[in-house]
Amino acid sequence: MIIKPIRTEDDYETTLQRIDILMDVEPDTEEFDELEILVTLVESYEEKHYFIDAPDPISAIKFRMEQEDLKQKDLIPIIGDSAVVSKILNGQRKLTVEMIKNLHDQLKIPFESLFGKIAIN
Repeated sequence: MIIKPIRTEDDYETTLQRIDILMDVEPDTEEFDELEILVTLVESYEEKHYFIDAPDPISAIKFRMEQEDLKQKDLIPIIGDSAVVSKILNGQRKLTVEMIKNLHDQLKIPFESLFGKIAIN
């Protein structure tokens, strides 16, 4: 087993191919150890080269609305009256901690997305 750092896109592709070959190996074997090490190397490479930042809160809310086929009026019980919902979705008003909690609890939007780039009150 020769393991080296992933420095290039070719190294990355080669490592992914090797991982694919090793996916069905038995635990507690040398091949399984190799698999674990290679996966760790790939994760590290992907964090540096393929990092995907969490969406901003408004994008996260709109994405969930689209997924669930929700309209602005459907957010009234979660966020507040229609004027507040409109201002939030247009970026004219900040989310409060209570709004974030409600959006997380009721729409299952991850906290990481809701505490994004827009400040809260």
